[in-house]
Amino acid sequence: MQFKDILGLAHIKKHLTTSADSGRIPHAQLFVGPEGSGTLSIALAYSQYIICGNTGGENQGQQQGCNIKFDSFSHPDMHFAFPVSNSDKVKSHAVSNHYMQEWRQFLKQQPYGNLFDWYRAIGIEKKQGQIGVDEALDIVKKLSLKSYEGGYKMMLIWMADKMNNAAANKLLKLIEEPPNNTIFLLIAEDEEQLLQTIRSRCQVVHFPPLAEEAIADGLVAEGATRPEAMGIAQEANGNFNKALDLMNRDSEDLVFEKWFVQWVRSAFKAKGNKTAIHDLILWSEEVAAAGRETQKKFLHFCIAVIRQALLVNYNTKELAYMQIHVDGFQLEKFAPFVHENNVLAITRELEDAIYHVERNGNAKIIFTDLSIRLTRLLHKKAA
Repeated sequence: MQFKDILGLAHIKKHLTTSADSGRIPHAQLFVGPEGSGTLSIALAYSQYIICGNTGGENQGQQQGCNIKFDSFSHPDMHFAFPVSNSDKVKSHAVSNHYMQEWRQFLKQQPYGNLFDWYRAIGIEKKQGQIGVDEALDIVKKLSLKSYEGGYKMMLIWMADKMNNAAANKLLKLIEEPPNNTIFLLIAEDEEQLLQTIRSRCQVVHFPPLAEEAIADGLVAEGATRPEAMGIAQEANGNFNKALDLMNRDSEDLVFEKWFVQWVRSAFKAKGNKTAIHDLILWSEEVAAAGRETQKKFLHFCIAVIRQALLVNYNTKELAYMQIHVDGFQLEKFAPFVHENNVLAITRELEDAIYHVERNGNAKIIFTDLSIRLTRLLHKKAA
């Protein structure tokens, strides 16, 4: 992965290459950014830049053999850890090494991919992956060995916010005082989910959402026309992974839109019509049949729609980027039902549902209860 292949983020590329050229490489860094912002791509390019001894702001040096190994993500001094779970392939004690072939394929095909894309790639989309204590022990074992080529060793931990407390506590001392020429690169979307003791040991680099121009350039390179690319880029809201899905009509958001509109229409039918509760129960059962990661993503999607509706209701349409592609549904007509008297309560109910799903609550009960509560809140009058 070369820096020139990565969309936007010129200031971050310059910061990383300049610090590496001057020999100021922190032993532990935390890259924090939203989905599709390029944190993983930058981490891969930065790792190649350091391990292969490339200079001058780009991954082009004399060590062609080293750069070739990185092209296939198989350099022996580049180690990876990422969320996994037991599956048909790995019956127990799953760790990243068990899925390394799938991981390399994932990096080649979806360097901007999200966690759910990864779970689908290894067939655990109905489970909740994590970086557990078995992974931490494996990391300690890998980093106790000498560098294969005598230079730097790199441990890249993707989605480090999915690391459980037991694993984090195992790695604390190693991250604070790693072996000589060993660098930790942690990547996270929500740094608040990481232990404070882990965060305090890392130099944090915050990534902004990608600029619309950068996303549009990436889409044009993928075959889109410039007008089409600009429209998708605005809707993607800084997320290149979402932009690619929208271009290919492969976004899970399209399913989420259908679920959301189905719930809203059932909610409005339910006013003064007790039999409509049957529709809400059917909706709850359909959502409950999906995996927990899908359910959590849907609930986060609902929070985003509610926020967009509030912006439209308060006449700040220039800040509203979302489009609902379901026939007959217009965000402008839904927006008046989201206001100062119910928006906080609606958001709180959705966040509580996420909490209960994460803790393996009964999905049918969670979504039936949620649908009834949200139906009542939608009918609440504005001040």
